[in-house]
Amino acid sequence: MRTTQQFSVTLPNEMAALVRAKVASGEYASESEVIREGLRALGARERALEDWLRQQAAPAYDAYRADPSRGLSLEDVRASLGKR
Repeated sequence: MRTTQQFSVTLPNEMAALVRAKVASGEYASESEVIREGLRALGARERALEDWLRQQAAPAYDAYRADPSRGLSLEDVRASLGKR
């Protein structure tokens, strides 16, 4: 049974040039390898975002909802950022 599927992909000229350059440099063996790596990176980014939402953002939101006094005002946040 076949484990791959062929697609036809249309890319903007800039992206197509980048794909060709990656292959020409020897960094990748084929255009397909470049595209696969890009999709793996996209999947990793999506998993990282999902993990952050689940592990940090949702618990922080839940804690705020349970005790809004723990929150910071917009002015406090701006002042803190201004100091950095």
